[in-house]
Amino acid sequence: QVQLIESGGGLVQAGGSLRLSCAASGRTFSMYSMGWFRQAPGKERELVARITWRGGTTNYVDSVKGRFTISRDFARNTMYLQMNSLKLEDTAVYYCARGTLGATSDPGQYTDWGKGTQVTVSS
Repeated sequence: QVQLIESGGGLVQAGGSLRLSCAASGRTFSMYSMGWFRQAPGKERELVARITWRGGTTNYVDSVKGRFTISRDFARNTMYLQMNSLKLEDTAVYYCARGTLGATSDPGQYTDWGKGTQVTVSS
């Protein structure tokens, strides 16, 4: 199986930026989609951004379009989420996950998960 480890979370002021990383060990991502999810207390886990590993096709939830950028580094087998213009409502635990190539926004389509990294945006 694959092991996913997120890093880069922390406390940031509203309007600031963070870059999350998701490093993978084990299997490669070439036949899969990778996604960033987030979950705030009392809220549903939601897909923030998704990328197909080989093709690089990306999708974003409407609330982060224009602010967040998902990318991947083949050499490092690492996925990133660049988060700019952060808002209070971005506060959540962020998870990286691997799904099938056609995985949707449904968390159930993703079978491998990192442990999460906390992102807290303050005013």
